[in-house]
Amino acid sequence: MSKNTTYTDEPMLIGKRLEDFLPPPSQLVKREEKIKVTLELTKESVDYFKEQAKRENVPYQRMLRGLIDQYAKQQQHP
Repeated sequence: MSKNTTYTDEPMLIGKRLEDFLPPPSQLVKREEKIKVTLELTKESVDYFKEQAKRENVPYQRMLRGLIDQYAKQQQHP
């Protein structure tokens, strides 16, 4: 079912212009300092996180980092 739109030559009413209330992009992305570490994990654990990360469409290392970050925050503020 299609509906045709009829256009007229009437003037358009333009609303009031709003001030820019959003922060700049540099303030939208929270950058935290990161350090590289070497860590040995079991194949079973890594396979599990790779599978979960694939389902969520995120890198598995980011998922592991998030898990460790959440654990550390919870332990700091029980």
